[in-house]
Amino acid sequence: MILAIVGPTGVGKTRLSIELAKKYNAIIINCDAMQVYKRMNIGTAKIKEKEKEGIPHYLFDIKDVNENYTVYDYQLDARHLLEKYKDKNIIFVGGSGLYLKATLYSYELKKEEKTTNNYEELSNDELYNLALKKDPNMNIHKNNRKRLVRFLNKESTDIPASKPIYDAIYIGLTCDRNILYERINNRVDEMLREGLIDEVKEFYEKKINSKALSTAIGYKELYKYFDGEITLDEAKDLIKKNSRHYAKRQYTWFNNQMDIAWFNVDFNNFNNTIKEVEKYISNVK
Repeated sequence: MILAIVGPTGVGKTRLSIELAKKYNAIIINCDAMQVYKRMNIGTAKIKEKEKEGIPHYLFDIKDVNENYTVYDYQLDARHLLEKYKDKNIIFVGGSGLYLKATLYSYELKKEEKTTNNYEELSNDELYNLALKKDPNMNIHKNNRKRLVRFLNKESTDIPASKPIYDAIYIGLTCDRNILYERINNRVDEMLREGLIDEVKEFYEKKINSKALSTAIGYKELYKYFDGEITLDEAKDLIKKNSRHYAKRQYTWFNNQMDIAWFNVDFNNFNNTIKEVEKYISNVK
């Protein structure tokens, strides 16, 4: 059995994945584009070792931040794991929908697409400014996200019409938008208390300016702070704002690209959500 747990940041995907992995004796495969990188821990909300509860986790901490890891690379690695552990239950967990679809759907990336970037964590304004840096005369509207990404890559990373090639159950976690945004804001505050500034400062002082650090929310904003472009309070507010906007884009992407069963999370008693999901899985297996 293959399960895919998706949804926006801060909604409880990691916790659900652990509980389901224990119930079904499953392994867990990361499906977050930034959690593949070593030392990007706090800002990506990466699962801590003690939280894994002995469950095998794959595709976490597999690349240095200076390396370029693409959707093509992820597709190869994830499909290799699917074949290697085809006799086990497998749970994908994360919010990078393009990575998940490239793995589980009948889409073969072309050679020229191996090094493309979907820029999913950048806002439209940031994409627009990047495009202007590339060509000051470009005339794409800043709200035309697809064209901006295509322009930056010279090739589109959109996945065309395709069909699932693996029999997977797609579980989405959601909640009231105001509650989600409050959780995201609180989560950013917690990251800062845990040492996010020091985590990012270590990269900055080593003059590391990789693609991962320049696109990851929480890192790119603090780089601006260290560069003196914005104040620390402005950086904090920007991290929260970009995280909320990213969550909104995640919802839009998953709703348009995949057939997902959505569950409203009971944050007061998460066990209720776990039981609801388990009941659904038992009915569709």
